Amino acid sequence: MANDKCIFCKIASGSIKAGIVYEDDHVIAFNDIKPLAPVHVVIIPKRHIGMLSDLEDGDAELFGRLAIAAKKIAKTKGIAACGYRIVANCGPDAGQEVFHIHIHLLGGRNFTWPPG
Repeated sequence: MANDKCIFCKIASGSIKAGIVYEDDHVIAFNDIKPLAPVHVVIIPKRHIGMLSDLEDGDAELFGRLAIAAKKIAKTKGIAACGYRIVANCGPDAGQEVFHIHIHLLGGRNFTWPPG
């Protein structure tokens, strides 16, 4: 179910334009408007789920589809061989700003550990 106040739902529905880099029946991905790496793509399910802690057992396949989309995008963006990072934030203390689950695909530079 879409949330009419959610910016990611509006992107998924096409009512807000974004730099779409991948789309299938369940997932849509677009370039982040404030990139933190040469490649920074936001990958969302088309169905609204507020945050990771709202996922239910039946959502396992949907969340897996986000990871598969990340793999495909990494290949098309040329970062699959050298490596990339996937980040999922849950809640405001973790840095979640848009309350529609999503993952960030980051690549094209070296990353350090721990992140922070």
